Amino acid sequence: MEEHLTKAGGHDTQERWGKLLVAAQAGDAAAYGLFLRSITPFVRAMARRRSWSEDAIEDVVQDVLLTVHRVRHTYEPGRPVKPWLAAIAARRSIDALRKRGRVTRQEIHHPGAYETFADPDANNPGAAASAAALEPMLAMLTPAQKEALELVKLREMSLVEASAASGQSIASLKVNIHRAMKKLRLRVGKDPAE
Repeated sequence: MEEHLTKAGGHDTQERWGKLLVAAQAGDAAAYGLFLRSITPFVRAMARRRSWSEDAIEDVVQDVLLTVHRVRHTYEPGRPVKPWLAAIAARRSIDALRKRGRVTRQEIHHPGAYETFADPDANNPGAAASAAALEPMLAMLTPAQKEALELVKLREMSLVEASAASGQSIASLKVNIHRAMKKLRLRVGKDPAE
């Protein structure tokens, strides 16, 4: 019976597909599995008509089968199955083409686009001035606060790593970072003339 169902031609096939789908709607898992296996060659043929590559065909087939699974409840018993499947396959193929168009418009395939020749100081015109302004602010922190801030915020270590490197407990690191950030915020918020 399964061999006969894999042939995509004839009214008989469409009737059997309809019966299998109705049984699947009623909860028959075996009928549903047979239905999906038997429609796959038909769906693949529909996808091949609109596709640009063999890989894309299989993607569309999988998308169609997932869509059939999601919308199987919309099939009306007694209606032809092939037009219902063909409409789903056509829409999924069109969606795949649109997605491909969006992706290829956004992708850059120029080999020179991946090279970077930026000067390390190109994005930091005021780096020296910022570092000079930061020195007096850091001087007002305790050594433990300065160390905690440097390890966790500047070197981007985890609290566990910073604790191992500094000898401070994780709780101490958290407290020192919090207090250091509070002092720096207060200092930045003050008038530079003060």
